[in-house]
Amino acid sequence: MKYEVTKRATFLERPNRFLARVRLASEEVETVHVKNTGRCRELLQPGVTVILEEAGHPGRKTRYSLVAVYKGAMLVNIDSQAPNTVVYEALGKKLLPEFTDIEGLAREVKYGASRFDLSYETSSTRGFIEVKGVTLEEKGIALFPDAPTERGAKHLQELATAVRAGYEGCIFFLIQMKGPRCFRPHKAMDAAFTEALQVAKEAGVKVLAYDSLVTEEGMTMGDPVEVKI
Repeated sequence: MKYEVTKRATFLERPNRFLARVRLASEEVETVHVKNTGRCRELLQPGVTVILEEAGHPGRKTRYSLVAVYKGAMLVNIDSQAPNTVVYEALGKKLLPEFTDIEGLAREVKYGASRFDLSYETSSTRGFIEVKGVTLEEKGIALFPDAPTERGAKHLQELATAVRAGYEGCIFFLIQMKGPRCFRPHKAMDAAFTEALQVAKEAGVKVLAYDSLVTEEGMTMGDPVEVKI
């Protein structure tokens, strides 16, 4: 996944979850769209270097979107739309050994009253994948979620229901950085999500975590990361 045009800026403040104020290299202060409504408090600190994507729509209120931020030397992509695209591209190119026999692939697919990020077919079955982008890292451990998420627990319950009905199901945590040595559910932040993840795993839902190769121009699939529940 690549962005068309990007540039660096210095983060100043985030007046609300949709907008941020940054200083461009020209010293001009700009209000930009934040492509992540999560907290990202440990990342978006005054003075850090951020990466902006130039909008391709002349009539848009903001000229840029904030898509990544440097955490020390580590670049973290915070674009909440990017993980689905990265996983979709990796599946289409058969880069994931867990899904090498896919014959059909689709995005945003309804199943009953649910809608899953991805659906795939093989010669013998059909499966659903729910993708979660992970931007929180503490002491080398990637954590999800960074805020309570009833929706996240609901997705896990829906995946477990599909598996019990005979489909395959997978929750895919895409860590939007390179560096964490393992992934854990963030129990201290959302115990209900952690419990739902355990129940889903016991029901047969596959739990995967991969890191990412993040550059200022985009993000691609990285390597598998150990999951510790």
